[in-house]
Amino acid sequence: MKDELIRAIGADGAIRAFVAYTKDMVQQARTLHHTTPVATAALGRLLTAGCMMGSTLKGEKDLITLQIRGDGPLQGIVVTADSKGKAKGYVFQPNVEIPNKYKGKLDVSGAIGNGVLRIIKDIGMKEPYSGEIELVTGEIAEDLTYYFAQSEQTPSAVGLGVLVDRDTSVKQAGGFIVQLMPDTEEEIVAQLEKNISEIPYITDLYDMGKTPEDVLAMLLKNLEPKITDRTDVSFYCNCTRERVEKALISIGKEELEKIIKEDKQATLHCHFCAKEYHFEQNELILLLESAK
Repeated sequence: MKDELIRAIGADGAIRAFVAYTKDMVQQARTLHHTTPVATAALGRLLTAGCMMGSTLKGEKDLITLQIRGDGPLQGIVVTADSKGKAKGYVFQPNVEIPNKYKGKLDVSGAIGNGVLRIIKDIGMKEPYSGEIELVTGEIAEDLTYYFAQSEQTPSAVGLGVLVDRDTSVKQAGGFIVQLMPDTEEEIVAQLEKNISEIPYITDLYDMGKTPEDVLAMLLKNLEPKITDRTDVSFYCNCTRERVEKALISIGKEELEKIIKEDKQATLHCHFCAKEYHFEQNELILLLESAK
């Protein structure tokens, strides 16, 4: 099954829903960042949420960034996504190992700890929109549910999951977001709440061979689901040597001269995809000249 995001409406537009399958995306993040199982689960959940939330953006260049800062050993997670299903992300401490909550259940909340969730939307305005909440559980899905209610006044249900195999590879990954539009009738709300209360973990559904369409049908049972859009999703980093050169120039003439004199070379590391960019002394001198 390929990585995919489906968007849908239910109850004649009173509900909007997003369902994502993100196994390959999360596996690529694990491979790039050499994450432990609990770090893979935390990063995978936020990547999945990022691509679903990014799909609500309107502009070609619009971006959404999800940041978690916590006092647990993971320290933090950053994910950035666009409107076309592409997302990238990293964890501050990818090598974290802590005991499971119980058999087979990774302790994501224990790895994150207490802290804040910040959502930043760069939608071409002078200043990006930013909303922030204190973490409720640190499990990420519940925190996003609270964020939608508090910062966007949108009643929502969020489910996110990453199933890590015994060899630490990603066995299944995905998620859903279901949101109620204003003034939705009580009977529709009651039916949706019943459906959500009965749905198993999303990774269990995918492990049983269910598809995003199957998950959608369960979420919006008796609510006339109608798929409005399908998007391929993937881990994608847009860093380039040219961008890194601009970053080096931006540190200023004095700092660049100091690097040339003392270090005689520079290696810059992209947090999002772990790619390294190396600059020899003569290349730094050329950059210095262009910075003058």
